Amino acid sequence: MTERTPLLHYRLATSVSETEMRSGPAGKAQEQRLGSSRLKSNQQPQPKKLSIFFGVIIPTLLSMFSVVVFLRIGFVVGQSGLYQAIAMYGVAYFIISMTVLSVCAISTNGALDAGGAYYMISRALGPEFGGSMGIMFFLANVCGSALYVLGLVEAIVATFGVPEDPTLIHSSYQVLPSGYWWSLLYATAIALLCLLVCLVGAHIYAKATFLIFVVVMFVLGTIFISFFAVAPRTINLPGSVNPVSNGTEPAFPTTANFTGFKLDTLLGNLWANYTVDYTTNTMMTFATVFAVMFNGCTGIMAGSNMSGELKNPSYSIPRGTITAVIFTFIIYNLLSLLVACSCDRVLLQRDYSFLRDINIWNPFVTIGVYSSTLSAAMSNLIGASRILYALARDDLFGKVLAPAKRTSHSGNPWVSVIMTWFLVQLVLFSGKLNTIASIVTIFFLLVYAAVDMACLALEWASAPNFRPTFRYFTWHTCALGIVGCAIMMFLINAIYASASIAFMLLLLLLIHYLSPTSSWGYISQALIFHQVRKYLLMLDVRKDHVKFWRPQILLMVSNPRSSVGLITFINDIKKSGLYVLGHVQLGDLDTLPSDPLQSQYDSWLSLVDQLNIKAFVNLTLADSVRHGIQHLLFISGLGGMRPNTLVLGFYDDCLPNDKLMDPSLTTIQCTHQIDPSQDLEQHPPLFHFAPLREFNDQRDDGKALGPQEYVAIIADAMKMLKNVVLARYFNGFDRTRVLSPPAPSPGKGAVYVDVWPVNLLRPDSSSYVDTCSLFLLQLACILNMVRAWRKTKLRLFLCVEEGRSLRGTEEKLGQLLKELRIKAQIYPVPWDKQVTLHWQRQGVWSKNKSTQPPPAGMEERKLMEEDEEDYVNSFPSNTTRLSNDYLSAVNKLILESAQPAPAVRFLYLPRPPADTRRYSTYLAQLELLTKDLGPTLLIHGVTPVITTDI
Repeated sequence: MTERTPLLHYRLATSVSETEMRSGPAGKAQEQRLGSSRLKSNQQPQPKKLSIFFGVIIPTLLSMFSVVVFLRIGFVVGQSGLYQAIAMYGVAYFIISMTVLSVCAISTNGALDAGGAYYMISRALGPEFGGSMGIMFFLANVCGSALYVLGLVEAIVATFGVPEDPTLIHSSYQVLPSGYWWSLLYATAIALLCLLVCLVGAHIYAKATFLIFVVVMFVLGTIFISFFAVAPRTINLPGSVNPVSNGTEPAFPTTANFTGFKLDTLLGNLWANYTVDYTTNTMMTFATVFAVMFNGCTGIMAGSNMSGELKNPSYSIPRGTITAVIFTFIIYNLLSLLVACSCDRVLLQRDYSFLRDINIWNPFVTIGVYSSTLSAAMSNLIGASRILYALARDDLFGKVLAPAKRTSHSGNPWVSVIMTWFLVQLVLFSGKLNTIASIVTIFFLLVYAAVDMACLALEWASAPNFRPTFRYFTWHTCALGIVGCAIMMFLINAIYASASIAFMLLLLLLIHYLSPTSSWGYISQALIFHQVRKYLLMLDVRKDHVKFWRPQILLMVSNPRSSVGLITFINDIKKSGLYVLGHVQLGDLDTLPSDPLQSQYDSWLSLVDQLNIKAFVNLTLADSVRHGIQHLLFISGLGGMRPNTLVLGFYDDCLPNDKLMDPSLTTIQCTHQIDPSQDLEQHPPLFHFAPLREFNDQRDDGKALGPQEYVAIIADAMKMLKNVVLARYFNGFDRTRVLSPPAPSPGKGAVYVDVWPVNLLRPDSSSYVDTCSLFLLQLACILNMVRAWRKTKLRLFLCVEEGRSLRGTEEKLGQLLKELRIKAQIYPVPWDKQVTLHWQRQGVWSKNKSTQPPPAGMEERKLMEEDEEDYVNSFPSNTTRLSNDYLSAVNKLILESAQPAPAVRFLYLPRPPADTRRYSTYLAQLELLTKDLGPTLLIHGVTPVITTDI
């Protein structure tokens, strides 16, 4: 029995593990009961020890502060002004707040494992969406790590680098060479340092980040004090990459002022004034500034990324993330206000390191920049490596990410760390912070939108098991987060946003078709269930109309091994209607220990997948096949989606052929002989069906029911106003072979479908417009509408007798087909010789004697005592009086009239006789009528299914 409650299993395994640690020997008795799941837990000896402060708050704060707070706070205010800067922070924090609420909801809904946001998304939305978003989140963290490394290099070069413009005066400590390749060298060295720290493990990283956190908080304190303690001063500006003069103004200024708190300075910094960025020589806009500023908000997932290292992720992630977000929002707005009040516009636009120049001691800010950016780079590097490790462990990409599963003895995924570092190194070739800022921002926005979408889907699915302890969210907050992320993505850079979404969809399709089925649960199934239930309630059977009729079929299958051809054929004529595979197993639940059908559903569903058909499966347990089919006809379907047509295989003596090879049998049988179906051997489906019947079985010829019960099932279905279809000679039916005849064959390779829409057992009732005949035409037309059968040609056979108006009958039938929009060729078939053998015509010449003894002697003598006039049009009388000669003649007529032979024949199925004693005779007549006809459907319709109205 498989475990279908992983959350409960996780909790039980954890509690047992904890109990064992406390109780010692008492826990060892339970250890043996845990099985393989306990072995998996023992493969991770590294305990989860990080608390909420060290595991969530510190990484999140350092990731969010990093570059923006020290290097870009003046850039944001100087370009966009105080008003737009505050608006940017409001928009950015609104978006991330909606996402934080979604993260808190998902993280408090169950046990979290390594992978952070990827784990949340994949377990909520399924492997396709989760895997594609996991790769996007991984790339976002890789680019984010490179962004912070480049920010640190920029700060180092600004402090210790020799100016590229030789005309500028530089201080004695500016000794480092500058330029693209030198910056790349410095970035590589910093990335290597981050790699070494991350290779040691998450606990060393946590200790290092705590020291960095203390330093950053101290530096922030000195910055706030400096605005009040430092006197106004003039500051020398760094040189431009490419100084440009527009002819009307002088070249860029070389000095700017720190004015202290002045109203004029504040008024000058209120409104936007976008200019050229002196580091990239590109014109700034609201979107580009927002992209740079938003990087200060992308660290909200830093704590979630450490979910595999936390002591209690469900408790720590919500509280730690919300605390860090509120704290950074306050700091950013306070700094923006202080900067706008004390620094002139030129200083903010032309010197991104001005906080160092106005600090009470310049090295403080330098230390803060180095510490925060180094910590953020390490945070993104270790976060990306954990996401890659989680992706590899889930086997979504097969052998591509297999090496990333390797871990050290302490549980550190060192291969994932190295692979992540290598990608970071590739991104460092971009060279400038602002160059990749837009890409990083769009990646993170896409991931945030996915987290909101996961939470929204869980909320909309209304699953009872989605009950997070964090309740401060609604579907409105999720929807606002998705809309906000989408809008900002395209405002920042529409091309990058479109390319990112296209890449994500490509990954989604790749995973959908290549990855194995997971056991995580698919949110799509919950959403589909929710919507289907709603629309089924709206499907009112009282509003049914014949214009919108479609076949809704219940196909009874005794053993799928011999029914593959019929199952695939009926799938073609369902016309987007309900298709149910039904099966009756004989038995009594009172005498059984459990329901034997539950274990069979997997085999039936695997069969549906293997045959690529769109069908449901309905199994029932009954004391007889007849009662079981009655059950299925009564209860199959829901609301307005209920079967209206019953399809049965024909009752004859043909031995069934096994079209499904049992893997357990083929491995034994195929050691000495070659099986023709090699594909089934190479990819054996997981079928566990009973072997086919043989003549030496226990009951007669091995059948589960007799002819009397079989005909009774047909009569029952008609009483329940169900259309009935009997399918014969479909045991070896192969659609591909039937629809691809050899070219030299008669008819130049054309494929035909023959329709005989008249009751061949009653020549006197040769009407082509009764309900049953029209139902025949409808099913044949539906088959012709299917793509695979579209090139087949319908042949309609018109049985005529001498002396009747052939031309008039043919014209009327042609006009009927035209009104019904059915394209078919009409073939008149004279059947005078056959009709003369019918008992009615013989009765005209010999009223009181039969020209040929009827097949049932004793029953016939009893029947002759009845008043023949009362039974002149009754089926019991017709069934009794039909001769074998007449049936053989009609059978020969059908065979000879159809040249070349059709792919399928549609014949009229008469009602069973009212007298149940005639059932065996009735079945014998149907068998003789359809003898050697090839794939044939005997069809009886009881409800109107076709109309000429619009």
